[in-house]
Amino acid sequence: MPMRHDPRHAISSATHLRTALAAIGLVGLLLSGMAAAQARAAEADDPAAGGALLLEARGAKDGARAALPAVRLGTDIDVTVNGPVMRVRMTQAFRNTSKDWMEATYLYPLPDDGAVDTLKMVVGQRVIVGRIKRRAEARDIYERAKAQGQRSGLVEADRPNLFRTNVANIGPGETVLIAIEYQAPVRQLGGEYAMRLPLVVGPRYVPPSSLATAGGRRDADRITAPLAPEGASLNPVSITINLAPGFVPANIVSPYHRISVVDAGPAARAVTLAAGEEPADRDFELRWRSASADPTLSLFRQALGGQNYVMATITPQTDIRPAAVPAREMIFVIDNSGSMSGSSMEAAKQSLLHALGTLRPQDTFNVIRFDDTLTQLFDRPMHASAEQVALARKFTTGLEASGGTEMLPALQAALVDADPAGKGVRQIIFLTDGDLSNEADMMAEIAAHGGRSRVFTVGIGSAPNNYLMRRMAEAGRGTYTNIGDGDEVLAKMTALLDRLKAPAVHDLVVRVEGTPLVLVPRALPDLYAGEPLVLLGKGDKLDGVLVVSGMIGNRRWSQRIDLGAATDSPAVARLWASRSIADVEAQRWSGQIEEDAADEAIAQLGLAFDLVTTQTSLVAVDETPARAKGARLTSEDLPLMLPKGWNFDALLGKGAPAAADAAGLPEMEQEMDLPQTATGFLGALQRGLAMLALGLLGLIVALRRGSRESRQ
Repeated sequence: MPMRHDPRHAISSATHLRTALAAIGLVGLLLSGMAAAQARAAEADDPAAGGALLLEARGAKDGARAALPAVRLGTDIDVTVNGPVMRVRMTQAFRNTSKDWMEATYLYPLPDDGAVDTLKMVVGQRVIVGRIKRRAEARDIYERAKAQGQRSGLVEADRPNLFRTNVANIGPGETVLIAIEYQAPVRQLGGEYAMRLPLVVGPRYVPPSSLATAGGRRDADRITAPLAPEGASLNPVSITINLAPGFVPANIVSPYHRISVVDAGPAARAVTLAAGEEPADRDFELRWRSASADPTLSLFRQALGGQNYVMATITPQTDIRPAAVPAREMIFVIDNSGSMSGSSMEAAKQSLLHALGTLRPQDTFNVIRFDDTLTQLFDRPMHASAEQVALARKFTTGLEASGGTEMLPALQAALVDADPAGKGVRQIIFLTDGDLSNEADMMAEIAAHGGRSRVFTVGIGSAPNNYLMRRMAEAGRGTYTNIGDGDEVLAKMTALLDRLKAPAVHDLVVRVEGTPLVLVPRALPDLYAGEPLVLLGKGDKLDGVLVVSGMIGNRRWSQRIDLGAATDSPAVARLWASRSIADVEAQRWSGQIEEDAADEAIAQLGLAFDLVTTQTSLVAVDETPARAKGARLTSEDLPLMLPKGWNFDALLGKGAPAAADAAGLPEMEQEMDLPQTATGFLGALQRGLAMLALGLLGLIVALRRGSRESRQ
C-alpha cells in the first residue's frame, strides 16, 4: 500500500512539475523526429530537405508562411458494402509541385480488422500491379528501383491498423496514383450496423523505456510523422459508399460528417460526403438499421484453393439476461494525458461522471487517473456510498489534460485484484484515446494478469487507436465502445453500462457436429445483450451443424446453425486469414508462441492469402527508368493533420494547463488520501530529461552528417 502524504504538497509540486516536464519531453520527442527526418533526407542525397518536414507546430512565426510539403496528397475512397463485409478501394494521388524528383512517404490508418490485398500504381497511362513479398524482400526491391530511377511504390504495415506508403521517383509536376484495396467486416450492435474508415493517425506517445534499444527507436520512427501547422488544411479526402447490406437500409446517419444519401436500387443506397471532400482530421463512420424487423445476416461461405471457409454471426437475444444483477467491483481508469486535451478530456469526464451515477450501494469501485504519473482515488475499492461517489465526482471534475501517456502502470494498478479467486463480477473500464506506441505491452499484461477481471475499453475522440482499444477488450474478454464527441456520451455510455450489468452468455463453448473446422477466435469472450459473436472457420467441407453453447446465469443456453444454409461471399477466406493473424498475435502476447515462430506464421498467412501484414508488404515497380542517373532525389515525410478536437497548446506543452492529481479542492485536502506511484516524481523528471537528451543528440548527429555530405 502506498505511503500517505500531504495532498496539498502533491498538488502544488507534482502538477507544476508535470506541466514543465510535458514541455521538455515533447520538445525532445519533436527534436528526435526532426533528426530522423533529416537523416532520411541525407541518405537520399538531400541533406537539407529533411529539416523543413517537421513543420513548426503552431505555424510560422512573426507572420511568415509555414513550409508546406512539395508533394501534395489527395485521397479518394470508394466503398462497397455487400452483406456483412465492406470492400474498400483507397486511391492516393501524390502530386509533385516542385522542380525536383521526389520520394514521398505517408503514414495513415486502416481498420485494425481489415485485410489489405491489392496495390496498383498508375503512372500516366500505365498500371503497375503490386506483388506480395516478405517484408525485407519487398523493401529491397523498392530501394533498388528507387536507386535506379524507376518509379516504385511500397505499402508496409507497422501495426494492424497503421500503414505507410512510399512512392519513389515522382517527376517535377507529375502525379502518381497509388490504389490499395482491402476488406473488413461490418460491425453489428443491438440491431445497428456500422462501418468505420480511419482517416488520420493521432500523434503517438512513445514511452522513453521503449527507446532503450535500436529496435525501439526504429519502431518509434516508423509510427510517427510530422504535424501540419495549426490551421492548415491538408490531405483532403472524398468518400463514396455503395450500401447494399442485403436488406432495405434505414436510419442512415454519419455522426461526424455531413452526408448525402440517394436511392441506388430497391435495397441499395449511394452515400457521399455532402461537401464533396473533407480534411483528413477525423475518422468517418456510417451507421444504418434494417427497415424490416429481422434481417438474416448470420452465415456466409467461400470456397478457395480446395478449402471451404465460413463466417457465422451469433447474436444473443436481448431478453435472455439474468433477472438479478449481482454486486460488482468496477475500476474506472481515465486518461488525462496531453493528447486528451480539448473536447476529448471533456467527453472522458462526462463519460466517467455518468458511469459513477449508475453505481449502487452494494457495488464497490475505484478511480485511477494517469498521464506520465498515476493516482488512485482510494487505497482499495470502496463501497459506492453517496459520500464516496460524491468524492469521486469532485475528483473527476477537477481533472485536466497534460503530460505523457504512460498507460501500462495504470493498467497494472487496475488489474490488482484483492480476491483473485472470487466468483463475483470485476469490470475495468478504460477511458482513453489509446494514442501510444507500446500496444503489445498492454495485451501482454492483460494476458499475464487478467485473472477474473473483464476489460472494457472506451475510445475517446475523433481518431482513437482502435487497434489497441479492440485488442485490449478482446484480451480482457470485454467489449470496445467508441465515443467520437461529447454529443454521444449519454447514449453510448448508457447502452454500455446497461449491457455490463450482467453478461448475457458466459463460459462459451463451440463445437461442430460434422466435418471439423479450424475456428477463430480461439479465446471466446463473454457475450452481452445485442453484441454478436463472429466466428470464422476453415475446413475440407461445410456440412453438419455449428453448435454454440454457454451459461446464462445458472442455466445452459445453446444455439445451432446448419452450415449447409450458408450464403456465398467472396470475402470470407481473407477475413479468416486476417482473424487468424490476430490470433497468432494473441498467442505471442500470452507467451504461447515464440517471437520467431509468430513472425513466420504471420508471414505464411500473408503470402498464402496475399495480405499486407507486419511480415509481408506490397511492392510495385515500373520497369522503365524515369529519373536520369545523377539527378538528385529528395525525400519527404508528408505531414498529418492534428485530429479534430485535439489542442495544440496542451499537446506541445505551450501554455498547457496543469493536470490535477486530485480535484484541487481546498475543502477536501485534509480528507483525501491520494497515493501516487513512488516513482512518479523522479520518474517523470528522468523520462523528460532522457527524451530531451536523445532528441538533442540525434539532432546534432544528423546535422553533422548532413553538413559532411553536403561538402562532399
